[in-house]
Amino acid sequence: MEKILVIDDEQDVLYSFRRSLDASEREVLTAATLQDGIEIFRRQKPDITVCDIRLGAGASGLDVLTQIRQLDPKATVILMTAYGTSQTAIEAMKRGAYDYILKPFDVPKMKALIEAALKAARDMRQVVSYEPLLASEEHAEGIVGRSEAMQTVFKRIGQVAHTDATVLITGESGTGKELVARALYHHSPRAEKVFMAINCAAIPENLLESELFGHERGAFTGATQQRIGKFEQCDGGTLFLDEIGDMPLLTQSKILRVLQNGEFQRVGGSQTLKADARVIAATNKPLEQLVAGKQFREDLFYRLNVVRVHLPPLRERRDDVAVLVDYFLQRLRKDGKSRIRGIATDALRSLEAYPWPGNVRELENVVQRAAILAKSDMILQGDLPAEIFQTAPAPAGAPTQATATAPVVEADPAQILFDRAKRDPQFKIIPWVERELIRQALVETKGNQVQASKLLGITRATLRKRVDKFGIKRELNIS
Repeated sequence: MEKILVIDDEQDVLYSFRRSLDASEREVLTAATLQDGIEIFRRQKPDITVCDIRLGAGASGLDVLTQIRQLDPKATVILMTAYGTSQTAIEAMKRGAYDYILKPFDVPKMKALIEAALKAARDMRQVVSYEPLLASEEHAEGIVGRSEAMQTVFKRIGQVAHTDATVLITGESGTGKELVARALYHHSPRAEKVFMAINCAAIPENLLESELFGHERGAFTGATQQRIGKFEQCDGGTLFLDEIGDMPLLTQSKILRVLQNGEFQRVGGSQTLKADARVIAATNKPLEQLVAGKQFREDLFYRLNVVRVHLPPLRERRDDVAVLVDYFLQRLRKDGKSRIRGIATDALRSLEAYPWPGNVRELENVVQRAAILAKSDMILQGDLPAEIFQTAPAPAGAPTQATATAPVVEADPAQILFDRAKRDPQFKIIPWVERELIRQALVETKGNQVQASKLLGITRATLRKRVDKFGIKRELNIS
């Protein structure tokens, strides 16, 4: 159960937090004095702490922040202040506070900030293993896979984690790029410093620059106080830029400057600031193609692409499906969310045959859904979604627990793609199919373009153009 500690000398504020945040999976701890707050933190080790700047009797939220960070350098602390222009709050951010919120606070915004802080705390505390998991090991999270493709990923993480090199993680949505970023962080010399993740595609273009670099008071409409950006907060730590392929060109030029010399300016400011943050970036888009189309800066691409870690889609490592299913079921049992002890052979074969357009994330959701709906302590084929069913017969003598009532229908690949397009407006079916056919043909022919072009029924010149268009050359190391 996640724990939230709130320290404030006003009982009304403490009551408001208890009323707003109490839930079945959350415990709200409260303290009215600095001393009580520090003692509760020492005993209970809360996931995040929310503290008022002014606690009365000469006590300060800065004192709380200092003492908490001495007890735990990774502690996530949010400060509250009734003074929107208070330089004390800004100073607290520079000292390592996660963020601050103004009193009287807007409850939905306060809840959103706390959710973000809890995720940041989980990211810093839950160590991600990148080594093959043994049955006797207990990891909170891990990058799971025994296939040759994943062994290559593990080796690359091990080679680069202990350095300060900028890393570019590529792969389709749902392949686990954020897990790789967190593994690089947890196994780096910066593991005791802050880790922050920012989704470049989820923040409006006009706010992204402020989120990264901060802004001065009055820099734009609504900028009522100075704000510290993520680069400044991550000084000495690690900043993960997810979906960097969606970053606007103007912001890209400023990111380039930070990577070159660690310098930046807040929005609306003239002072040049410096930050020593290791940058890890990720994208599901072919950056080489974006560079060719002038949608991504070529100089930034080369700055980011110092070391590349490519995560293969799940359909290219089907041997890992059984390992992943076992891992997800173990996690559900460990969390007390499932009594499922295994999966029937025919159900597993259906999962292994499915193309998984949503990759590992989709597989995890399917396993979790099946575990909830299963009528016994085993996942049977009838517990899986209809589109997962396959008609491939089981090998002779293979054990099966499929029931007579379990419907078995052939999955329609076209329908799967249309369903994905309906779920994800950014997913374009034709370019995706064209790219995958070319990629698969090159994988099948071990990079022989003559054989691949014959297999596809196109000329070699056309194949070369498509390889360049989709950025496949670098990905498959084609000469």
